[in-house]
Amino acid sequence: MSKEWRVFLTAVQFLTRIRVPASIHHEPSLMQQAPRYFALVGWIVAAFSALFYFVFSRFISSDLGILAAMVTGVLITGAFHEDGFADVCDGFGGGWTKEKILLIMKDSRIGAFGAIGLILLFGAKYLVLRELPDHRHFILALFAAHGVSRLMAVLVLQAGVYAGAADQSKSISMTGGRLSVGALIVAVLFALAPFALLPWPFVLTVLPALYATYELYRYFTKWIGGYTGDCLGAIQQVTEIVIYLGFVVVWRYF
Repeated sequence: MSKEWRVFLTAVQFLTRIRVPASIHHEPSLMQQAPRYFALVGWIVAAFSALFYFVFSRFISSDLGILAAMVTGVLITGAFHEDGFADVCDGFGGGWTKEKILLIMKDSRIGAFGAIGLILLFGAKYLVLRELPDHRHFILALFAAHGVSRLMAVLVLQAGVYAGAADQSKSISMTGGRLSVGALIVAVLFALAPFALLPWPFVLTVLPALYATYELYRYFTKWIGGYTGDCLGAIQQVTEIVIYLGFVVVWRYF
């Protein structure tokens, strides 16, 4: 249990700005196993986001509640995934060779493609969340989307090929190994657990998220031969919105 706790805290440290004990470092052995808890870390992000949504929507307005939830998620993760999404927009928008795309994605400055991508990303997320019918669906959508979207990144980690420079990767320990079958099952169960509180049609929202992940990875592979950490961030952000959109569709038509 002590080792599992350290693995979990390593996942928290890697994906968020939440403080963990000073004894937790980016140890390769722990980093390799950390993805099993990525969906659980997504629950933590969702919980804080839901809390601020509830407070703001209860005392001010639902629109500001949605904005508060989005801002909370960005602050807790340090815009970790959003930064990856912006880098992907810049890299694939401005580069025409593998070398150029990877070089642009490594640039810490944000370009026009990244800025436009983030505007569209946040706008889409806000508008889709605004379509959810009530507090219960909103909060459960947060937990489902934050968990499943991080699972999608884990699946790419398990099945994909890393395309970046190994000596420049912050997560090379994760890309260098695979989770055991048992650990992967744990990751899947954490991601799917929120659906137990919903009617069964909502679990169908996972299917378009899987398809979006497949298409994104295929696109990345076409241009750079695999994925990078930025690509995983983009996958997380896109599939998070796909899950929200799926919730709206299921609520309206099923």
